Amino acid sequence: MSGSWNDFNNAKQVSNLIPKGTIAKVQLTIRPGGYDDPTQGWTGGYATRGSTGAVYLSGEFTVLEGPYARRKIFTLIGLYSPKGPDLGNMGRSLVRGILNSARGIADKDNSPQAQAARRITGLGDLDGLTFLAKIDVGKDANGEDKNEIRIAVTPDHKEYAGHMGQAGAPAPASIPVRSQPPAAGVRPSWAQ
Repeated sequence: MSGSWNDFNNAKQVSNLIPKGTIAKVQLTIRPGGYDDPTQGWTGGYATRGSTGAVYLSGEFTVLEGPYARRKIFTLIGLYSPKGPDLGNMGRSLVRGILNSARGIADKDNSPQAQAARRITGLGDLDGLTFLAKIDVGKDANGEDKNEIRIAVTPDHKEYAGHMGQAGAPAPASIPVRSQPPAAGVRPSWAQ
């Protein structure tokens, strides 16, 4: 026996983290924050404005397949920070990668079709997208390890076809159908 029934000092610690570098097919759900700024194109109540003035999307990424299926990863996608352009630029890079991954576009493809597929009509177009993500490990507000998504895996990656199906068969660049309405109390832009 490795320990008495009331002494848990030598009990094994369990890590609930998905290993860093794991590639997984995920679906993005935006948890609406109710903040709109039509001059920036932020409508529909999807954006969240934090206490520091930063604006972001509160992303919930659900792993769809494999050993970590149904696990959720929460990552903020930066739109704006009063401290400078870095947060917004990182967010724009992540969204570009998500669109490339979800719509089957190589990052270097600058054809008119690829450019059109990288445009959205609003933040709601991102809600419900399925794409391939490389899972990372970062720190939460308490300094504890947590999973994050910072990189989307695009068709030029060797593992893309194996996870997303046949390479070169992009998903249509149309607006995805919403899988669920915004949270209670958040009115869509058309209802305001």
